[in-house]
Amino acid sequence: MSVDIQGLSIAIGGVPIVRDVDIHIADHSRVGLIGASGSGKSMIARAMMGLLPTTATCSGSIRYEGEEIIGMGERGLADLRGRYVSMVFQNPGSALNPVLTVMQQVMLPLALHFELSAAQRKARAAAMLAKVGLDASIGSRFPHQLSGGQQQRVGIAAALVGAPKLILADEPTTALDSITQRQIVRLLVSLVDESGASMLFITHDFSVLAHATDDCYVLDAGHIIESGSTRELLGQPRTPQARQLVHAARELTLHADSGEEGQPPENDSDAAGCDAMGCEAVNPDESHVAASASGLVEPNGNQEFVAEVDSSHAVPEGRSNSAANSHADSSAVQTASSISTRPAAQEGEH
Repeated sequence: MSVDIQGLSIAIGGVPIVRDVDIHIADHSRVGLIGASGSGKSMIARAMMGLLPTTATCSGSIRYEGEEIIGMGERGLADLRGRYVSMVFQNPGSALNPVLTVMQQVMLPLALHFELSAAQRKARAAAMLAKVGLDASIGSRFPHQLSGGQQQRVGIAAALVGAPKLILADEPTTALDSITQRQIVRLLVSLVDESGASMLFITHDFSVLAHATDDCYVLDAGHIIESGSTRELLGQPRTPQARQLVHAARELTLHADSGEEGQPPENDSDAAGCDAMGCEAVNPDESHVAASASGLVEPNGNQEFVAEVDSSHAVPEGRSNSAANSHADSSAVQTASSISTRPAAQEGEH
């Protein structure tokens, strides 16, 4: 599914979160959206699903294969979610319904959007669980009985079981350890490519983006500041914010306990450059590390996933998870799962 976002602006309580953003996702492509925490990445994904908070205002255009969704009614959005567009949330523990079994959760999109018998729904769900590497016996378990990696595999299965044309992956590896991160990224990429869907992969980590996408956009304080092929951005980032993200991917992977002082820019001010340490606009004498020196791109130009190091350097599980994100994930999933009330589509229709 092709997606065209033009002039997208989002404000919450009068505070600008996203400002005049343009993004294009071609059919059958994998595109990344990368930025520091608080840059507005998740708000863009929620706008694309029609799941913005009630206090949010949204302007601009989001078109799926030419059809505008900003201003679309709830019934139209309900038909869109799960059937044509699905989302993989960043915290699987809170995104899954705690009172539904694994099998029930994977079957739910089929019950909402397709006219299938219970046996057909169960067979499709079991086949999808097998694709994500889970045995059918896990279907009777509840989310709290699963590991974080298993929970995210269930989330991916539920998102892809209806064969949607667009997958929005909102930091799907943030709450996982680095070993599981690699497994989930590879699984998601292989399933998206196999299905022929398009994907927007959202993250703050270039090391993950390197294996998940072909092209990407860099978001800072709600603005798109750089875009291009992922390989080019890894090798020659043009803006100080992008260079800092490339450098951080190496530092966070190899030195999980290190960090740099600084604060992100305020969303209600038009900051010139990034306030964080290392930005040449703030610290002209600060030397920047090229991607080739950081290890993200080898001298011969081959991309490397910097997380491919021994497990002693793994980033602790759940390092970036927050209670706010957990609550938002849970609310959004409940809305996406329960809002559809239209008659089911014909059997086998995608």
